[in-house]
Amino acid sequence: MDIQRPTTERTDRTPEAFRQYLVNNLYYARGANVQSASAYDVYMALSRTVRNHLVDRFRKTVDMRYAVNPRFVYYLSAEYLLGRQLPQNLLYTETEELAKQALAASQFPLEELIAQDEEPGLGNGGLGRLAACFLDSLATLDIPAIGYGIRYEYGIFRQEFEDGYQVEQPDDWLRLNFPWEFAQPDDMIPVGFGGHTSHYKDERGKLHVTWHPAEEVMGEPHHLLVPGYGTTTVNFLRLWRARATHEFDFRLFDIGDYASAVDRKVHSENISKVLYPNDNTPQGRELRLRQQYFFVTCSLRDIIKRHLRTGNPITNLADKAVIQLNDTHPVVAIPELMRLLLDEYNLGWHAAWELTRRVFAYTCHTLMPEALEKWPLSLFERLLPRHVEIIYEINKRFLGEVNARFPNDYARVSRMSLLEDGHDRQVRMAHLAVVGSFSVNGVAELHSELLKERVFHDFYELWPEKFNNKTNGVTPRRFIQLANPRLSKLITARIGQGWLRDLEQLSKLEAHCADPDFRQAWRLVKAANKAELAELIETRTGIVVDPNSMYDVMVKRLHEYKRQLMKALHIITLYNRLSDDPALDIVPRTFIFGAKAAPGYYMAKLIIKLINAVGEVVNNDPAVAGRLKVVFLPNFNVTLAETIYPAVDLSEQISLAGKEASGTGNMKMALNGALTIGTLDGANVEIRERVGAENFFLFGMTVEEVFALREKGYNPREFYEANEDLKRVIDQISSGIFSDGDPTLFEPIVRSLLDRDEFMVLADYEAYVACQAEVDEAFRDTAGWTEKSILNAARCGFFSSDRAMRQYAEDIWKVKPLPVR
Repeated sequence: MDIQRPTTERTDRTPEAFRQYLVNNLYYARGANVQSASAYDVYMALSRTVRNHLVDRFRKTVDMRYAVNPRFVYYLSAEYLLGRQLPQNLLYTETEELAKQALAASQFPLEELIAQDEEPGLGNGGLGRLAACFLDSLATLDIPAIGYGIRYEYGIFRQEFEDGYQVEQPDDWLRLNFPWEFAQPDDMIPVGFGGHTSHYKDERGKLHVTWHPAEEVMGEPHHLLVPGYGTTTVNFLRLWRARATHEFDFRLFDIGDYASAVDRKVHSENISKVLYPNDNTPQGRELRLRQQYFFVTCSLRDIIKRHLRTGNPITNLADKAVIQLNDTHPVVAIPELMRLLLDEYNLGWHAAWELTRRVFAYTCHTLMPEALEKWPLSLFERLLPRHVEIIYEINKRFLGEVNARFPNDYARVSRMSLLEDGHDRQVRMAHLAVVGSFSVNGVAELHSELLKERVFHDFYELWPEKFNNKTNGVTPRRFIQLANPRLSKLITARIGQGWLRDLEQLSKLEAHCADPDFRQAWRLVKAANKAELAELIETRTGIVVDPNSMYDVMVKRLHEYKRQLMKALHIITLYNRLSDDPALDIVPRTFIFGAKAAPGYYMAKLIIKLINAVGEVVNNDPAVAGRLKVVFLPNFNVTLAETIYPAVDLSEQISLAGKEASGTGNMKMALNGALTIGTLDGANVEIRERVGAENFFLFGMTVEEVFALREKGYNPREFYEANEDLKRVIDQISSGIFSDGDPTLFEPIVRSLLDRDEFMVLADYEAYVACQAEVDEAFRDTAGWTEKSILNAARCGFFSSDRAMRQYAEDIWKVKPLPVR
């Protein structure tokens, strides 16, 4: 059959043609007309017009890859924080000016249409944003890659505040048509749960196992195009939506049982409703495991289908595919691939296991025990009975290997087992990931060393060659070019545009660091960005802030180890000092927070309430007016971050040493000229090494000191009693000063700090407050601060996701770029 290629008539690059395509899409795709079209109508027409440019490149990309049959990277992640698609796709297709010209005669400026663009609710924090940065860089580097995830209908949640408390509302990002996705309901994949297995041996004695699921749902694929910058390549992200096999029971409906008539539909589609359902209940834990299995089996079946479609045999899957597991959420893919190879493709155990271990690579993104997922074995047995059989067999053979290497070391065998014994036996997913992968990497130098020395030490002694480091990075296209166009324009005027694809070129800015004109221009950019953020703060919160004050910013996921609580203690300390001495000379500060707490994380939500309560007192006290302001912006996401990062003066990266894997907010703010105050934790260590110790505000214990203090026996009350400022602050929280006289409201926080203080807030408090005094002095020196700001940006070119992906490709995946001609 002669396949006819589509014409390029929708992608001519003249203002007249672009305007005509936009009008055509308005009429033929939206069914609207020019005279009465709404802003949303025009937005949809514009999005489709821009998307056509991507589709044309995507077609060329697909043609090239079918012809060459290259090795592919398949990236499995539970999260993708993509951000708005329209501004990025305008940039990557070089159609922004065409769009502006096409809209010039209309009543809808481009900025108004961009405001219509919904940010996909597919992630929560740094893990999801990192995955999005990596997909961007993979396409920019021309690396054949596909991302896989879940199409969450309501995201994690939309955050609101009521009386200072976090309230979760559905993030209904799909309430209107999402123009950037392609649904493929004709390509659904069946997914089984529960049931039982049957075993038999054929005439040659080969064991065959069949899984008979008790229930089935369908995975419906939707894909989003992921273009590279400055290249023709367009990869894609494939997201799975859960659908019922039978959506409607007419018999039940006919007898009036209307709710039961759609029960199966509701039960099935709950799988892809929200990201990270609250797992404080047995139902929540079950739903999470259902999500993870649903996502990986759909993805693996799709990967295998693509592999076979190009004429490859199943036995060379590892030669043509590498599957990167982004943290432990997709690790059930390891026994699932074994099941597919054993039961559906009839490979023997040895061949299937060797293939599996050559396909998977694992990135660990945490040092927190609760994030190294464990699942009750009883839940696994009920939901995934065949997978439990496979995990038992993997574990038996693996422990045999451990015994052979370390004879009679029963404690080691117990520590390394994939199954944790106890009254409720658990499947250790991180252990399964290490055993079933050929590569295990951390995401910052310190993090990777701690994985080897502590978290996976036994595994490192068994397989040292598996372990490596790949420090995280961020895309400069999203977080400088799009987020900070003023700075981007200034940088390009001095060093050219090459930095957008080679971020190390930012080092050329050092040559301009002493130039008074450049310094002044740099300050003006920061001032304009701060004024823009001040307007947004007033619009969203009603709080008026001074753009000339220091913007002291802490925006990240709310977790106790990140120590937003220590920041709150510092604010109260400054408030007390000003209350005691109104004439005290301090640098005016605006403290800006942004963070979501997991719905079931009680302490994190109480810390949000405390920060808002402190802000309520501080912001309404005339004695500190103009010198201290506290702002907690609700619903922190990529779109909000793009306004915050360019305006930051001081970046708060104050986690307890040894707890943060990497962090990427630290990189984004430094690249936008912020100075960091932080501990030697995560990627802070490498940022400080690169920008210079004199351009980084360091405080707090080292990892070694943290472990030593814990082993000695940490008593937080000793620090409380020894520091008058600290004691006063905690006593104020306890007395009800920040809770309308109610001494019980924040009692759990006070009790946690004084009795346990797991993340050693009190131990680091004094050093933190002292370091903040150094920040004050440095900020008073405008010329010196500007120089430090420029050097932070100039010396952070290493922290590009392009560099990270290049290292993954060369060191782990062994894939090469395939430019599209």
